Amino acid sequence: MGIFSRKNKGEIPLKTTSTFGSQLLNIFTRSTLDEQAWQEIEDTLIMADIGLKTTQQIIEELRNNPTLKSAHSAEQGKAVLRNQLLSSLSVSNRSLNISATPSVIIMVGINGTGKTTTIGKLAHKLTQAGNKCVLGAADTFRAAASQQLQTWGQRSNVSVVTGPENSEPSTVAFNAVQEGLAVGAKVVLIDTAGRLHTKSGLMDELGKIKRVIEKHATVTETLLVIDATTGQNGLIQARVFTQAVEVTGIVLTKLDGSAKGGIVIAVQRELDVPVKFVGVGESIDDLIEFNAEDFVDGLLI
Repeated sequence: MGIFSRKNKGEIPLKTTSTFGSQLLNIFTRSTLDEQAWQEIEDTLIMADIGLKTTQQIIEELRNNPTLKSAHSAEQGKAVLRNQLLSSLSVSNRSLNISATPSVIIMVGINGTGKTTTIGKLAHKLTQAGNKCVLGAADTFRAAASQQLQTWGQRSNVSVVTGPENSEPSTVAFNAVQEGLAVGAKVVLIDTAGRLHTKSGLMDELGKIKRVIEKHATVTETLLVIDATTGQNGLIQARVFTQAVEVTGIVLTKLDGSAKGGIVIAVQRELDVPVKFVGVGESIDDLIEFNAEDFVDGLLI
């Protein structure tokens, strides 16, 4: 369940419905599955951005399922597929870790994924749940990022610590933590500059920010923000970021409209990092806790 209250099952509008689910269900309605059917299943999974490695693993597991080895009904086929997708998304814990006081959350990712918007929405959720928050605008290379974060802070009545343009990001992060300690904040959220996952110097900077923070407080989460519409490129980004920093959770943005959403399964399964939140719109409340059952049921409508 996590720390936030969520609506009853079926009330959260996870807009993941796509041709992915309907195509797979059409194949599984066949009483027997021949080699052509299995090839169609594989093609459909790959086209849904699940990726070759994860697709091959899922296909192998489905082929070995005793229900699908023999004649089966449409409902049995759908149940097997649903269980398999849920299994692919299984993790022991998706809760946001705010066990320390203050707990520091660092938001990372490449440019354009929606990091600053996401951190503003997350601060709103935390505040609504009764947690005093401070925001740190450690993206000092882009003046608009600091202004944008201040706007989000005003909307949720959360204080924002900023620094001069092009100032040292770790200094801003340090000052934000000091502010959090001074005001008794439960959570300090640090926005960082968007960086290409191929730039090792920028990756090293993330490590420096974390080291400076941890002299005074505990980094309980490092959340990687990925644009769900980027497909396999998002998976590549996730691989590199998880190698460079200790990513504890994924936030998938833009998981609405025509986003295929299979990237959720690929990231979860290949990297063993839980998807914790998804962004499903532009409003301040459109960041929701990821729920595997809601997600899979949305795919298979």
